[in-house]
Amino acid sequence: MLLQMEGITKRYGSLIANDRVDFSLQEGEVHALVGENGAGKSTLMRILYGEEQPSEGRIIVGGRERVFATPSDAIAAGIGMVHQHFMLFPSFTVAENIVIGREPKAGVKFDRKAAAEHVKTLSEKFGMPVDPWAKVADCPVGVQQRIEILKVLNQGAKIIILDEPTGALTPLEVEWLLKAIKRLAKQGISFILISHKLNEVLGSADRITVLRDGKVIGSVKASDTDAAALSRMMVGRELAKFERKPVVPGEAILTVDNVTVLGDRGTKPLLDRVSLTVRAGEIVGIAGVSGNGQSELLQVVSGLRRVHSGKVTLGGKDVTGLSAGEFRRAGLAHIPEDRYLWGSAKEESVADNAIMGHLASLSKGGILRKRTIREKVARWIDAFRVKTGSLETKAKHLSGGNMQKLIVAREMAHGTPFVIAAEPTRGVDIGAMETIHEALLKRRDEGGAILLVSSELSEILKLSDRILVLYEGRVAGELSAGDATEEKISFLMAGGSGNETH
Repeated sequence: MLLQMEGITKRYGSLIANDRVDFSLQEGEVHALVGENGAGKSTLMRILYGEEQPSEGRIIVGGRERVFATPSDAIAAGIGMVHQHFMLFPSFTVAENIVIGREPKAGVKFDRKAAAEHVKTLSEKFGMPVDPWAKVADCPVGVQQRIEILKVLNQGAKIIILDEPTGALTPLEVEWLLKAIKRLAKQGISFILISHKLNEVLGSADRITVLRDGKVIGSVKASDTDAAALSRMMVGRELAKFERKPVVPGEAILTVDNVTVLGDRGTKPLLDRVSLTVRAGEIVGIAGVSGNGQSELLQVVSGLRRVHSGKVTLGGKDVTGLSAGEFRRAGLAHIPEDRYLWGSAKEESVADNAIMGHLASLSKGGILRKRTIREKVARWIDAFRVKTGSLETKAKHLSGGNMQKLIVAREMAHGTPFVIAAEPTRGVDIGAMETIHEALLKRRDEGGAILLVSSELSEILKLSDRILVLYEGRVAGELSAGDATEEKISFLMAGGSGNETH
């Protein structure tokens, strides 16, 4: 056995994040670690990577007991980690990022040419093509992930921890990555895969270990289980049967009319004459490869970006050029695409994060009504199953999925006629996904208008009544729910004509 983690327990005061966890890994094996948000997966891997120390238990690598006080200790033992949010220097070249800390020298100077040659050889050896001279900032997300993997391979990693590796990838990039993982495993590299995407786990892992409430519920061979069985192990219950009722949409709530947004210095438009309508009682999905105008569209319809030309109408009111606050007052709730950049204040408490945007209704004479706040926030936390130590817990101590559920609960509580749901289930487990999807459909069935932007085609297909595809800042085509398939959407995402999808 290459790796054994025995009886790992991690306590934070009265909170037990890991409770006598056993985990093992064989050479050339892909072992997936799954569980709900807050189940203890990331804590366990931080312990293995030396970012945390266990309260109890031991780690054995290659038959030798090891203590990892820092990540450097773990790296020295052949363990590397690719975090969900990449640890790269965007202004550096690909080669500079990969060899950092192990730079080849010509005398006392960094030898860039030797570094590029070394990276070229390394990428060919492991079948992960990159351009050594390219700037990381100019590389797509999928290539940046390759750079991270090559970086840890260059450090001598025999065990690679991948934390939510497909969260920001396109379908083609996901397919490429999963094949690369299998290919590297055949070369003797072992992988620990943390993921919420059960179909990807089943298609790439040899074994799967399920954590729930910090404990191991079971370890199974991927070939002996399925998504339904894993879901039951993760959440401890049967998931509700999904049902999207047919509805007849009402009046237009959001109208985007011929909107153009120019790039920096008047370069190619980021949005080029985009028009769309979202009506009461419908979910309109926006699909597209990242960087094709989705973020700019979200910023336009939330008041965060001015348009060069065109018009935006919300609830019958012309809101073109108004502030984000005025968009809010016109009837907008906003689940942002980046929960940390746009949606929360990590250093503030759970309660403070929950009442953002609700201050007017939760205060009297300029003084916050603390009892009312506690009662309301407690109800939201209960309804969305947010796991937190208390309302005073700092938001940064919530898992990403629990932070996401808190934001969704907060925004849905506004009861507005229009909701932007941008990547609403990014990085959340299957139980949280069920809760968020139910909330969005409930709002739609009550007559709410929802604009859904998601990199997950399965989510777009599952929730949307209509689907628009953006390509290079333009609407490449529109599909009804009944006519849409992954193949048709993918074709439009690649720049195909809408007329050719039928």
